[in-house]
Amino acid sequence: MEKDFNKFMSQLSETNATLDFYSDFKKIRNNVNNIAISLNMLNFLLGKENLREAVTALWVRDKSAFNVLDILIATRRKDRKKFIDNDGKAYLVSSLFTSVDGVMKFLEETGLAEVFTNKDVNDLVDYVFGVETGLDTNARKNRSGDITETLLHRILNTNDIIHRMEVYSSEFPEIKAVLGEDEKRFDFVIKTKQTTYLIELNYYSGGGSKLNEVARAYRELAPIVNGVEGYEFVWITDGEGWNSAKNKLAEAYNDIPRMYNFTTLPEFLEEVKQEMK
Repeated sequence: MEKDFNKFMSQLSETNATLDFYSDFKKIRNNVNNIAISLNMLNFLLGKENLREAVTALWVRDKSAFNVLDILIATRRKDRKKFIDNDGKAYLVSSLFTSVDGVMKFLEETGLAEVFTNKDVNDLVDYVFGVETGLDTNARKNRSGDITETLLHRILNTNDIIHRMEVYSSEFPEIKAVLGEDEKRFDFVIKTKQTTYLIELNYYSGGGSKLNEVARAYRELAPIVNGVEGYEFVWITDGEGWNSAKNKLAEAYNDIPRMYNFTTLPEFLEEVKQEMK
């Protein structure tokens, strides 16, 4: 079938997001449960008119409860967030959780003291569940790749196409020989009676300089793989993010024989099924 780049571009999908893409509530729930005891202890501070007195009482009882304060401003200790004090020096936010004075400074200067005193929040466990849901949006980029891999995995299974995922080039001596020291991990591998297909898969809903680099890299990789008898390089990509790198994608499309989006993918799958008979 004759290749038509303009048609290929018109077929790019607007999104690959399923409803479970937006929030990973299992992870959110686990994150909250891991600190729920400390958060329930901090609930003691809510509505107290004399906040320092309440902080001191809790500090004497169990000062470790304050170690989770940073999540209340949507930061994590592992991120080692810093702030600038009046002296112009930078300090770790978590360094404030080592004394009552430090805790009070944190509560007062972040605005949480007023939130606590006014009881704008009734339960810190529920509050942090909301914070974690917001922070989880940062993980969507990684989930996008996972969703795309899961989609292709399901499609291949539906078509009864045996495949492997995340396979290193070192498993194929002929490919290793031409790649040299540059070990490559392929997202999918399909082996038929005639050909071993080494497949790269990605989806880009947004643009960026990375897309140009990806197109260039695969344009260089394809002829190397295709030059080895019995192997073919396949690139499956989709997403409207490619509109920002259309020229580079066009170059790759013209140079890579087997390049598909999810609309044209059935063409490839039919060939594979024929080769498996």
